[in-house]
Amino acid sequence: MSTISYLTRVEFGEGEVKRLQESLDLLGVKNPLICTDRGLVATGLVERIAGLLRTPPIVFDATPANPTEDAVLEAHALYRQAGCDGVVGLGGGSALDLAKGVRLLSGHDSPLAQYTLVAGGLSRIHGRICPMIAIPTTSGTGSEVGRAAVIITAEGRKLGIISPHMLPSIALCDPELTYGLPPFLTAATGMDAVSHCLETFMASAFNPPADAIALDGLVRGWRSLAAAVRDGANKAARADMMMCALEGAMAFQKGLGAVHALTHPLGAIRQLNLHHGTLNAVLMPAVLRFNREAIGPKWDRLTAFFGQPPDVTIAELNRAIGIPAGLGALGLTEEMMRHVAEEALKDHCHATNPRTPAAADYLTIMREAF
Repeated sequence: MSTISYLTRVEFGEGEVKRLQESLDLLGVKNPLICTDRGLVATGLVERIAGLLRTPPIVFDATPANPTEDAVLEAHALYRQAGCDGVVGLGGGSALDLAKGVRLLSGHDSPLAQYTLVAGGLSRIHGRICPMIAIPTTSGTGSEVGRAAVIITAEGRKLGIISPHMLPSIALCDPELTYGLPPFLTAATGMDAVSHCLETFMASAFNPPADAIALDGLVRGWRSLAAAVRDGANKAARADMMMCALEGAMAFQKGLGAVHALTHPLGAIRQLNLHHGTLNAVLMPAVLRFNREAIGPKWDRLTAFFGQPPDVTIAELNRAIGIPAGLGALGLTEEMMRHVAEEALKDHCHATNPRTPAAADYLTIMREAF
């Protein structure tokens, strides 16, 4: 078991979730709201986690696959009605981001759009908000150590609300909670973590420590993702993937890039409700090729690491773990892609891609990934 203090406090290792009551006591939280989803309730995990506490917690279980402002407002209304004084995010990135949204509203007024990074919201977010504990049950977004919540606002845009104040107070990272994750979700969330490591490494900002963390995460993800997909109870692989997700999010404080600039508006298409990690996986080979001329030596370093060009490696890994063949298989249309190409220019990840894309470039990337 390890305690890690980097951006926030992390308790990492099998069985660490049992420290939930201890962590709540440390933060002075007596009446927490657990934000989760109905899928986890059905597995019995939420009941198991609730059983770790001295008194039954209040539970909000209506987190959608891509968290929305409506859901955040509904959860916050329950938080206020029940007199809660802290938040526990339990689940994948959607549940953790929704919990962050509730936490934000514990000290700020709605609507959420005013706090998004692209609207200048960074300066509007203060630290007078309730404590939060993050308990990830997937190894993907790394939201448990991230300073962002990505939420579909009332206007229908999927945007990042970013501030150091959004970092969870404590993250309880217990690989045991991921053992029952189905193969496809293991693959999709795992590629989300791998994409964070790759995009951070390529991002234009100067941050060698972030690059080093991203590369360690990439090593772990590359050696263990296929094994975790094949055998969900492989303890070493599951621990590697949870650390890959953790390190990807620790590192992407440096910035991401074109993959995420595209997947955010793609994830906002309500009629498709696409999985974020799946989109990252499908788009990554084309984005790698687009960035090749700008990243120079980093392309060579990735080629040496993988033993072949990185775009080829990621495409092969996608096929091996059952990622859909392309955007066409996910139901995208030309009209949707044209809209997404314009929206990607407004995303906060657009600015840190190593090669600045125009709308036409984004459209070409999506067509290549179709």
